[in-house]
Amino acid sequence: MTIVRDSFYINGEWVKASSPETLEVTTSGTGELYATVPAATVEEANQAVEAAAAAFNDWANTSPKERGEFLTRISEKLAERSDEIALTIANEVGMPLMLAKGIQVGLPVAAFADHAQHAAEFTWEREVGNSTFMYEPVGVVVAITPWNYPLYQITLKVAAALAAGCTVVLKPSEVAPINAFILADIIDEVGLPKGVFNLVTGLGPVVGEAMVAHPKTDMVSFTGSTRAGKRVMQIAAEMVKRVSLELGGKSANIILEDADFPTAVSSGVFAAYLNSGQTCSALTRMVVPRSRLAEVEDLAVAAAAALQPADPITGASMLGPLVSATQQQRVWDYINKGVSEGARLICGGVTPPEGLEKGYYVQPTIFSDVRNDMTIAQEEIFGPVLSIIPYDSEEEAIAIANDSLYGLAGGVWAGTEEKAVEIARKMRTGQVDINGGAFNLVAPFGGYKQSGIGRERGLEGFEEFLEVKAVQHS
Repeated sequence: MTIVRDSFYINGEWVKASSPETLEVTTSGTGELYATVPAATVEEANQAVEAAAAAFNDWANTSPKERGEFLTRISEKLAERSDEIALTIANEVGMPLMLAKGIQVGLPVAAFADHAQHAAEFTWEREVGNSTFMYEPVGVVVAITPWNYPLYQITLKVAAALAAGCTVVLKPSEVAPINAFILADIIDEVGLPKGVFNLVTGLGPVVGEAMVAHPKTDMVSFTGSTRAGKRVMQIAAEMVKRVSLELGGKSANIILEDADFPTAVSSGVFAAYLNSGQTCSALTRMVVPRSRLAEVEDLAVAAAAALQPADPITGASMLGPLVSATQQQRVWDYINKGVSEGARLICGGVTPPEGLEKGYYVQPTIFSDVRNDMTIAQEEIFGPVLSIIPYDSEEEAIAIANDSLYGLAGGVWAGTEEKAVEIARKMRTGQVDINGGAFNLVAPFGGYKQSGIGRERGLEGFEEFLEVKAVQHS
């Protein structure tokens, strides 16, 4: 049965869409219609911003403790509906259900709770010399979010902004929007004051740009492609609005000569393929000693073979389909480009996995003998495609890692932690995992260069939504 959502959440109410135009959401595993959502007009986008602006002063003056209590209740309600939300996102995005519950739902639950704590415990005023530093909310925040970790990316913006005292207008990706409607249902249920949170669905060039350009929007927090991020920045610059951008990545995973190769390579393949490679921080360039290339290839192919795709709802694999037919074709085009530019295809390719012709599946694919100037080593593919790049010296490995427009993430595997840290310091990137370092929910996330501006997660992500006022005393 197709899910139908026909209203927007504006000023604390579900408001019927004025246009009959809808946007279709497909099931990643089968390609069948999963849901429809309304396509907003510019007028409806403007109504949402106006509602957020009207609600701002009261919400900004609500005690941080009370704001935190709202966020805690939202976290609890998300946890109560975790099975439903995980199933929704497994259908929308294609992440296997067994992973979706822990990652696609577990992380938002924890992040709402984390930002509830920031609201309650943050030092909102401090004395420095003869000044009082006052930390205040930026204002009305437009949050534009992607489809790959849809609810988590929403949470990193919405929870932090609400904790800071900002009001929010959310435009989720039209590719995976149903989880955002569930969040809006929960926000309505917990009784967040009218206008504090608003949800409008539609296309970026129509409603997204209208929200960014609205004179009452104070800040834009955007996650998506670098191309779209540049457009957001251009529009926001006309009125000198604050912008936070989390954009693309092409992250390098350096494996040194004295590393534990079986562990490093198998872990590296999984780090490239998580969410079928639809992860902006995926470690998609494996940089390895040329003398160990044949060994790395064997280990990588074996690791990929253990990650064959399956239906995200009923299958037992850690690998599911891609999000859409468009994304599937885009990945296949990159694989063909790799072959045409002379990279050596050692597994995978451009035919669907056997038995999975329906849906948007791509075989786990690995190229070896990749040069860093090849397209597949420079452009973000967003699919299960790994490039193995050989190096002849440690200095060359670092140069390869840094030879990118992006600087979002990275990895280092070495015989000692001290050596891994030494290499990590030389990488121009926002985060580095050392010897398989575990994910940290409160570690700041964001990038250097064209990977973006600002940070999300933890205290640093919360502070993105604050202004500081200095009051000098006589």
